[in-house]
Amino acid sequence: MKAAVCEAFGGPEMLALREVPDPPQPGAGELRLRILARGVQYVDVLMLAGQYQFRPEPPFVPGSEAAGEVLALGEGVSGFKIGDRVMCRLKLGACAEQGLAQVEDCDPVPSTLSLEEAAVFRGAYATAYHALLQRGRLKAGEWVLIHGAAGGIGIAAIHIAKLFGARIIATASSEEKRRACLAEGADDAIPYEGGFREPVLELTGGRGVDIVYDPIGGAVSEESLRCLAWGGRLLILGFLGGGPASVRTNYLLIKGIEAVGVRIGGLYEADPALAAANTKRLLALAEEGKLKPRISLRLPLEKAAQAFEAVIARRVIGKAVLVG
Repeated sequence: MKAAVCEAFGGPEMLALREVPDPPQPGAGELRLRILARGVQYVDVLMLAGQYQFRPEPPFVPGSEAAGEVLALGEGVSGFKIGDRVMCRLKLGACAEQGLAQVEDCDPVPSTLSLEEAAVFRGAYATAYHALLQRGRLKAGEWVLIHGAAGGIGIAAIHIAKLFGARIIATASSEEKRRACLAEGADDAIPYEGGFREPVLELTGGRGVDIVYDPIGGAVSEESLRCLAWGGRLLILGFLGGGPASVRTNYLLIKGIEAVGVRIGGLYEADPALAAANTKRLLALAEEGKLKPRISLRLPLEKAAQAFEAVIARRVIGKAVLVG
């Protein structure tokens, strides 16, 4: 089979399309899949560079989220049959034509989603759902400030926040991205370069927001503290803006603010039952037509390097998917 292989740590230039052995027959509790679509996430970029917590040594096949069809069933597998449309979470290996997945990491594709949409659904929506509803304790009517709102987990956060009754202020770096945020359900969309505190306070009548959803870090996190209302929650999802922030604890004290870390991989490790329940709920919402990913970049598997480059350059609005 063909696969996009990371041959050394670095950037997308280290990816090469190679012929590699097919996966073995599935073992107990496994499915063998024909992978027809796979998402490209920022975590894959970090793994390619050797900068992620899980650091596989090259050569390896990146990719942790995929969708396709069941080719074979391992011993003890029930609930699936050959030919079923399946979406799955993988530790590695999605950027290949076939793969092995644990049955507990697989779900039937909702009838409302294409394989491309299913391939980019789980990670983004699981992150947004866990962050906003469980770590952030979002209530209907609350104000939410979403940074990096045109990205994969940003668009998902807009969808989740809107579905559960929030009022949403999105930040994004270009007019095109801000228009996309409004189209996806944000109530307002503003730039964050040059400062965003004053527009946020103006939009909220001087009160501030209840939740900040922050995958950016750095100076954006620091300014976000000044946008929070009493009892607000700063949700820390990552550091796309250059690194962790120096959070001033006097702001936390004076305004009763909580700074809350969110790592979806940590949820899978610490509480797999809750993670599975969240996925079940999200898939039910997708089946009802209430959640659907926005895909702005589709490329064939042989152009994996181009997809990774687009994610790094932040040219993707929503999600990027590799097909074929």
